[in-house]
Amino acid sequence: MDPVRFGLSIRALRRRRRWTQRELGRRARVSRSEVSRVERGGAATPSLRILDAIVAALGARLLVRVLWQGEELDRILDREHARLVEVLLRRLSDGGWTAFPEITFQVAGERGSIDVLAWHERTRALLVVEVKSVVPDIQATLAGLDRKARLGPSIAAGRGWRAATVSRLLVLPENRTARRRIASVGATFDRALPARSVEVKRWLIDPVGPMSGLIFLSDSIPAGARHRVAGPRPDRERAAAPRR
Repeated sequence: MDPVRFGLSIRALRRRRRWTQRELGRRARVSRSEVSRVERGGAATPSLRILDAIVAALGARLLVRVLWQGEELDRILDREHARLVEVLLRRLSDGGWTAFPEITFQVAGERGSIDVLAWHERTRALLVVEVKSVVPDIQATLAGLDRKARLGPSIAAGRGWRAATVSRLLVLPENRTARRRIASVGATFDRALPARSVEVKRWLIDPVGPMSGLIFLSDSIPAGARHRVAGPRPDRERAAAPRR
């Protein structure tokens, strides 16, 4: 990040709104001196929490990216993401869900992909899952999850699933960094995804009614575990014949 350019950007957005530094600080809940320091090129000094608050108050988004050895970091993150998806698929399968990873869609001109789309036949519950190996841009992630849940019934109908409820789930890695980041914006997640790990686990066993939640999962996969994309075990599959 270029601190000087960052500061100039903050000042330009603030002036565009015709705010004083004090007004921006009030809205971001930081001191005027912090705003002044950032605008003067001191963005390397305040914490990311303060920078994020200042940027959010201006209606913008803070994007911090780590670059390492070309695309190697992307490959590492992709592997961590794949392991989290694998752990989730196993949990869903054990709970009697039919689950598919990487579902692409195009509905009414909107297109994209869903990390995991899961169907529970007995309750006709549809679950739209977003999996992140690192704590994401909060607003963009929540907006994307809302959009996919809104389109969920149409996507499910294409697979012959007539959903009675649509639920949303954000999956994050079980580590201190992820928990600390979520705690820093706890009020936002309490409103958007109020269910947490224990409640989510109970709901996955008996998915009655819609659920919006967040769960932290370890990305460790037991040795010898095999990837299973879809479904209930054979005995459950016989007990839950598809509805026509």
